[in-house]
Amino acid sequence: MKLHVLETEKELGQVAADLIAEGLISAINEKGEANYLVSTGSSQFTTFEALIANKNIDWTKVTMYHLDEYVDLPESHIASFRKYLKERFVSKVPLKKAVFVNGEGDIEENLRMLEEELAAHPIDVGAIGIGENGHIAFNDPPALFEKEGAYHVVNLNDTCKKQQVGEGWFATVDDVPKQAISMTCSQIMKCKLIVCAVPGERKADAICNTLRIDTPDPMVPATLLKLHPATHVVVDAGSASKCDETLIKKFS
Repeated sequence: MKLHVLETEKELGQVAADLIAEGLISAINEKGEANYLVSTGSSQFTTFEALIANKNIDWTKVTMYHLDEYVDLPESHIASFRKYLKERFVSKVPLKKAVFVNGEGDIEENLRMLEEELAAHPIDVGAIGIGENGHIAFNDPPALFEKEGAYHVVNLNDTCKKQQVGEGWFATVDDVPKQAISMTCSQIMKCKLIVCAVPGERKADAICNTLRIDTPDPMVPATLLKLHPATHVVVDAGSASKCDETLIKKFS
């Protein structure tokens, strides 16, 4: 795991976007196309802005996949990740294709289709957020590291729900859906390259715990990423604020 510490969220977004772009361009040069897995939430705003501004990526050769979606939340809702991605990313670049996680309708069929897509199109670059409770995608603690398959339905814990309220997506915890479709931890680990953009002081405990704990701990799911051969964690002054210099130097 490689740690990149920047001063501001804007600088963080630029570095994360540069790492993502490098991975996408490398895949395109190697095989003529790239598969890009994206995360959502307010923590990804500056990364998307910088990535969209990058003129070196041939987006017509990039297929987008995404990590998770709430169960039974209409796409018209402000918190819908499909809505988020279409407005903030998909409408901004000429992608080859966009594959969305759909939490409405026949969930079992939706999962089957996603499974087929991922089996046929391995992910080259995964942009994986880290939650306030250390989750990756919606794999809240205790995370099921050994869960097989590409996606599964999970129950959201209270800390995760409070994060969604704190970011302004829902008015109250009771408004947050109880379940979501999430990419499994085992599938995330299959990404060739992983880039985590994690800004803000509210993520400081999660970052400190992820770096501090030596072995993968289901109670801090992001610790699993330390086993991946190519993970970059990009933080700013706020999210790095609870890490001492020794810990930062260990991963820098």
